[in-house]
Amino acid sequence: MSKEIHAKLVEFGKEILYKTSLAEGLPHISKYAKEITGSDRCSMYIYDSKKSELWTTLADGIDRIIVPYDKGIAGETLRTGKAIIENDVTSNPNFLSKIDSITGYKTNNLATVPIFNSHKDVVGVLQLLNKDDGFNEDDIKYMTFFAHSLSEFIDLINLYEKND
Repeated sequence: MSKEIHAKLVEFGKEILYKTSLAEGLPHISKYAKEITGSDRCSMYIYDSKKSELWTTLADGIDRIIVPYDKGIAGETLRTGKAIIENDVTSNPNFLSKIDSITGYKTNNLATVPIFNSHKDVVGVLQLLNKDDGFNEDDIKYMTFFAHSLSEFIDLINLYEKND
């Protein structure tokens, strides 16, 4: 790990401690995930088991994206609990090109990692889009770090709100 990335991770850790709501924390996590990996956009999907769908709590450039849990690359990550790197999205039959059509954004490559709760259940997906030189295993390591941070942050916010 380079000194620059290490310094950014330390900076992230210090700053996240002062975020007291999802509205403050999610953009913070997104900012650092994009900076460290060099990706263009970040989406955080939450799984709604009652509706059997994933929806974005954060999606750069758009209000909300809703995807059936059994569709898309994010859905595959949710179902398998495994990270996915797709450096040519058009070659993946699970890629939902209709989302690009709706948003006007062109996805070239992406990487996803599952977000686990404290019971080790997959409750969401962290997705990064469009890295100039493509995603790699180091990006998955950093994304996994941010997915753990996101899970812990949500748990802390829930605890904070219960005690307020």
